[in-house]
Amino acid sequence: MLERDKPVISVIVPVYNVESCVKLCLDSITAQTYENLEIVIVDDASTDHSGSICDAYALEDKRLLVVHFSVNRGPSAARNEGIKRASGELLSFIDADDYVEPDMLEKLYLNLKENKADISACGADGIKITDGPADSYSRAEAVGCLAKGTPFNLVPWGKLYMVGPVKKHLFDEGIFFSEDLLFLYNVLKDIERVSYIPDKLYHYVCREGSQVHSGVSERKCTALLVYDILCQDARNNFPETVPDFQQQALDVDSRQAMIAVESSKSTREAFAYIKRFSKHIRRHFTWKSWRLCPDKKSRVATLLLYMSPEAFWGTAMVYKQIKRLKDRKK
Repeated sequence: MLERDKPVISVIVPVYNVESCVKLCLDSITAQTYENLEIVIVDDASTDHSGSICDAYALEDKRLLVVHFSVNRGPSAARNEGIKRASGELLSFIDADDYVEPDMLEKLYLNLKENKADISACGADGIKITDGPADSYSRAEAVGCLAKGTPFNLVPWGKLYMVGPVKKHLFDEGIFFSEDLLFLYNVLKDIERVSYIPDKLYHYVCREGSQVHSGVSERKCTALLVYDILCQDARNNFPETVPDFQQQALDVDSRQAMIAVESSKSTREAFAYIKRFSKHIRRHFTWKSWRLCPDKKSRVATLLLYMSPEAFWGTAMVYKQIKRLKDRKK
């Protein structure tokens, strides 16, 4: 099949203050063996040179369209803008601080076509995930994979989508953490089949300034709403997945509570967050979901937070002091 006879793939790239790595990302996209691309870059009011770098690339490659926001609106708004402007039959997301193998889109397209799927997903490195063999999943099976976090990941990138369901289920711009999970859940509810290949075609790059590695904030607490929505909807539509989604909620609560202890500027602020996470964990705690916690440390943290904010706080303070003493001895 000639390249021009293949469907257009719209690649959505949200950009914000990534001048040190955006060139690697764009080079990896423009070098794709699948050439029939539309590359929609949305600069989310970057304060560094990211926007001008993207503009320079657009001058050299007519497949690139660069949109500049006048104010920072967040990754969900940036992706939504790209989705709305996408004209391709297929769509893929690539984050501006990551990069991909030159044949990623080609392989995802062939996998999608051969297996008559609505979504084609590949493996990735740089992210902790238990992958598996190549396989295809029905709608219910795919939601189960999302709940368990395997074999494909819980984020929008590393996938190729039929554009219809994506345009119907935009990202919630009022949610700033775990918005990826909510988006994928809504899209999966509207498709018939997902086909997965384990090839590590996407390279996730951990960046110190990213939202994932920052402290606790009100924006991050919007993740709690995501799990309330997911668990409630799953009870009605995919009841077998509820314990796994609940376990994800427990994990988010316990991890953010620990981050609050480590990073909050004041004791009052940290304890206020811990009280909130304790209340949320009680909403989703069951012994079945607790037993799904991946290790002893997370089970202990979850149980303490479930018991009371004070129990978690006291134990976390002791742990923090022991850690400091150990660090001094090194």
